[in-house]
Amino acid sequence: MNQQRRLSISLLMLRLGVFVVMLVWTLDKFVRPDHTADVFSGFYGISGLDAQIAYVLGALELVLLLAFVVGFARRWSYGIVLVLHGVSTFSTWSHYFEPFEGSNLMFFAAWPMLAACAALYLLRDSDSYTLGSRKIAK
Repeated sequence: MNQQRRLSISLLMLRLGVFVVMLVWTLDKFVRPDHTADVFSGFYGISGLDAQIAYVLGALELVLLLAFVVGFARRWSYGIVLVLHGVSTFSTWSHYFEPFEGSNLMFFAAWPMLAACAALYLLRDSDSYTLGSRKIAK
């Protein structure tokens, strides 16, 4: 197996892994819109989010994630996923100072995922198992 094919498979696996995590977070907006309101209030300082807004945010995020997982408009879809996850990671900054309190340890899982998002964005032109790819790795 040549290096380009190994890189393409690795990028596909990263993309699928990020997609799975973000898909669950997106589905949470539909299943538990009250949780979405709590997250926006607690981490982003945005209060008063009702279920309808959570559903709209979930729908927009789902469209983005579908574009991301198939590799459509990679500069934009990978870039927006990177920015969204970056905001999510940095908005929880206070939890990193007390890693062993409550469930704060789980917040550290955001860092390798942020690294995966950054790698996908930086290597997007090498990600050839995508809908928008001009070349498919052989």
